[in-house]
Amino acid sequence: MKKNKFEDNLKELESLNSKIKSGELALDETVQCFEEGMRLAASLEKEISTIERKVEILINRNDESDDSEPQFKDFQE
Repeated sequence: MKKNKFEDNLKELESLNSKIKSGELALDETVQCFEEGMRLAASLEKEISTIERKVEILINRNDESDDSEPQFKDFQE
């Protein structure tokens, strides 16, 4: 089973982080890895925000259709 894009991007970000921390890259390679890491981090953050909104919608839908409190309420900010 192929991993979805989120997991692939997260794994790539972790790999770039390890390369940078190793200290074995030339300065220009380090900057390139950093730039790619920032791009991946922004993409991951956007996807997480989308997922959070979907979960919030599902919780709110449950609130409207059921008088009982969902278990997820404890985790809302």
